[in-house]
Amino acid sequence: MDYRAQPEKYKVGKGEQGVLICEPYKSEIGQFWRFKTPEIATESSKKILEMFYKYIEANDFVGADMARKYLQMGYTRARRYANYKGGKKYDKEHDYKALERGTGSEEKAKSAEIFYKAYKSAEANPIYASMKKDWKKLKG
Repeated sequence: MDYRAQPEKYKVGKGEQGVLICEPYKSEIGQFWRFKTPEIATESSKKILEMFYKYIEANDFVGADMARKYLQMGYTRARRYANYKGGKKYDKEHDYKALERGTGSEEKAKSAEIFYKAYKSAEANPIYASMKKDWKKLKG
């Protein structure tokens, strides 16, 4: 579904919900979403935050919300890799037993911090907050 053509169909949802299915935003934003190193995370989060502000300027709430979700997802995914080696929380070879936490990468912890700051900056934007409140009231 093209949410730019039919924005009224968009529901905010919880957290990162819908981030990987909401076109055309998935294609526009997703290509820049990277967190392998702090340098890459810095470049990625800056680009996505820039897109967030352009969506705000264009009065495109769906685009702004999707950019915010990608920033949040950058944080949560990098954090998982910081907490668990290879980003794997469970051992599927042994009945999905939880793997040891704290075995991940310090580099990913830095990437997570970079995305977290960008995510919180977007979320705190007063124009975005107002748009989100109005959207939820009118469309869900």
